[in-house]
This record gives sequence, structure tokens and C-alpha cells, in this order.
Amino acid sequence: MNGSNGDDFTRRLPDLASAAPPDFALRVLRRVGISEDHYDSYVRLDTAAGGLFVAASPQAVTGACLDSAGLTGAAFEELHRARTGRSAIPGSKPWPGIVPALRTGRAHRLAIDLSGLPEEQRAVLEAVRNIPAGQLRPLSWIAREAGTGSPPSAADILRALAANPVAVLIPCHRVTHDNGSPCDAAYLPKAGEALRRAEHIDMTRVTELSRAGTVFLGSDTTFIYCHPTCAHARRITPGHRVHFRTAHDAREAGYRACKSCRPITV
Repeated sequence: MNGSNGDDFTRRLPDLASAAPPDFALRVLRRVGISEDHYDSYVRLDTAAGGLFVAASPQAVTGACLDSAGLTGAAFEELHRARTGRSAIPGSKPWPGIVPALRTGRAHRLAIDLSGLPEEQRAVLEAVRNIPAGQLRPLSWIAREAGTGSPPSAADILRALAANPVAVLIPCHRVTHDNGSPCDAAYLPKAGEALRRAEHIDMTRVTELSRAGTVFLGSDTTFIYCHPTCAHARRITPGHRVHFRTAHDAREAGYRACKSCRPITV
């Protein structure tokens, strides 16, 4: 091989290289016999609000962050290690159940590890997990559901939402202030909007009801009152809707609370 051919070959070497598969590091760890109990694996999945990095151990989901603020895989790995003390290794397959949970919005049965959080914060996030897809619940509802002794304050709830370590799968976008406006403490402004839109939550209607002073909707055929986004409330035909400002007003009118959405009764 003469000098010019050798130089040409050297220049072309980088073009001959192929990128390692995304889960190369994971394969190496498994090959050398390092137990999966010592690290988590993660993937990036698409959502209505952009990419979502989701990490999981062999037992449960351990963290999730949207990339809407420019978060990279490397940055997610650092955040995950700082929060959990565990390495997050790129994988190729999501943890079982994550894809259908994201597709349907039904993640309340998904195993999520919140063991590293303070008890009060865990209680708030577990309450949020119980909000059905396509529905909203106010801070006062979260306070009641999360109350183990004395209910957490609104400020405590907002701090717990802002620190949510499992974005989207713990659906903070379904939480509102008591006046009906979204909290979105855990998201950039457009992320919460995109997630609610994907669940067909009509925020224009929610805003209209809020401005009219309507907190609950009742049916004059069943004498049951609900949160306005409750599946049962959405079935009430216009001619049979009764608007209430407070639970006290509903009770005074002879209505009882919906057993599905469980509105506050005080």
C-alpha cells in the first residue's frame, strides 16, 4: 500500500465504524453477571408533551422526566442517580405495562417505587395517581385523599407536585386549584396543556363553569352531584344539569355525592 492509499484508508476509517446499539452498556452488564438489582434501565418514549425518559428496576418504575426543557439522556442519568443513588443504563425495551399506561392514561395499577420520598409527599402523589384519565380534581380533594392525620396544606401539595419524580405516569396535569385553573406545578406551561388535550379534557368548558361559579354539577333525575369532569357528570343532558357553588348547597338541595368521583362533602 503506497502512502497516498494509506492516507486515504486512514481518512475513511471513521466512516467504517458503526454506532453501538442503545442498550450496549446494559448488555455488557448482563454479560459480566452484574445483578439488575444494582442498577435501573431506562428508555425514551413519546407522549403528547414530548419525549419521556422512564427508568425502572426489575420490580417497579423508579423515575420519569419529560425532555421538554431540553433534557438529554445523559442529564436524565445524572438526575436519576442524584435522586435515587442508582445508575440508570440505556435500554431497548420499556418496563412491562408502561406503553399501555401512557397510551390509555391508566397508570394507577402500574408499580411505581416512591419509597425514597417523605411520607406526606408519597401520600399526595398516591392521591394524584387515583385521578382517572380525562378528569380533574382540585387541591382540596387531594388534601382530603392524602390526609393521614391532618390534611396537607395547599402549599405542601404544590411542593409535592413540583417535585413529582415520575412525570406523566403520576398525572399532576389532572390537578387544579380550587377555582378550576390548572396547577401544572410539575410541568412547563405547554406540557400540561398538551397532556390534558390528549385526554380530551375540555378546559374551555371547565373555565366557563369556573367563571360562572359552578364547582359541582348535579342531575335532577338522580339527585347526585359530581365534579364537572366526572364521567357521570358528562352524561347529564343540558336540561337536567343543576349547578352548585358548594357541596353545602348541593346537600341543602337534597343531592348526595357521587360515589365515583367522591367530591368533598363539606
